[in-house]
Amino acid sequence: MDFNDEFVKIFGQNRQFALYAAGTTVALLGLGLVYKYMRQEKKLTQVGVVTQLLVHPMKSGKGVSVETAECLRMGLKYGELRDRHWLVITEEGHMVTGRQQPRLVLLSLSCEGGQLCLNGPQMEELRVPLHQPNNAVVDCRVFSIDVQGRDCGDDVSEWLTRYLESDKTVRLVHYETHLKSQRPSEKDPLYPKDEKVAYPDAAPIMLMSEASVRDLNTRLDSEVTVFQFRPSIVVSDCEAFTEDTWDHIQIGQVEMKRVVGCGRCLLTTVDPETGVISRKEPLNTLKTYRLTDPKQKTAPIMGQYYTVKKTGVLHVGEPVYKITY
Repeated sequence: MDFNDEFVKIFGQNRQFALYAAGTTVALLGLGLVYKYMRQEKKLTQVGVVTQLLVHPMKSGKGVSVETAECLRMGLKYGELRDRHWLVITEEGHMVTGRQQPRLVLLSLSCEGGQLCLNGPQMEELRVPLHQPNNAVVDCRVFSIDVQGRDCGDDVSEWLTRYLESDKTVRLVHYETHLKSQRPSEKDPLYPKDEKVAYPDAAPIMLMSEASVRDLNTRLDSEVTVFQFRPSIVVSDCEAFTEDTWDHIQIGQVEMKRVVGCGRCLLTTVDPETGVISRKEPLNTLKTYRLTDPKQKTAPIMGQYYTVKKTGVLHVGEPVYKITY
């Protein structure tokens, strides 16, 4: 083989290698650009500060104000208390709320030393075991959705029936993780199909601002408080109703995505201090200027529903950030 033949052979081999290397480089650059495009830079803009965290263990019962709470996929958790994990029902399994029994809003449910504690005006405190695995699992309904709960026993049933002065027996059930839960997507396709909750009306988290309540109070003859609206998270340092625009937020390590506005009902007309229902305000006034979401039809919007995308621990005083990309 002469020099020319050897040169041509080497050049051919190197040319093949060079083309391979060039192709690999182009492919890597392309992958890098795709990754950069798909992994857009996360931008955090502070929009408020958490001023209250409220856990409502019993649906329509009194809220518990806490300084810190776990934020889980199914809502807030504080010790043994989990948001809307207890439900009052009829013996036929239909839910009973403050819409039918306004004095439910005065009932406190707590957990101490493995016991479930119930307290209400002019009632002796009732304590029963928190976990009663031998009690029956009951089929019940939250609006049109079939759910389940473990019955809390005859003593609780008698106590609640007496407190509510009901001519029909009521019972209390407790949601456990292995029981049938609600799928919000069955009522509203805006919710992810894998989303589930115990006994809330819709979402695991409802957030609203103090400024929105202040704005409402400028239009009312008698002021209301944030407790009238039963939120999970209350935010300050923002303008009224700006929470309507917070589609994706972060608090600490917790990330949440907004689904829809919270359409308000008769429960807002129950005074949380007296348990008296007016059936008028603040709902009538809200309808004059907060029919802002066609998806909620005739229900005025006050607060926003969120799903939890990244769990963690929330603290009062933490900043709230709006996430954009």
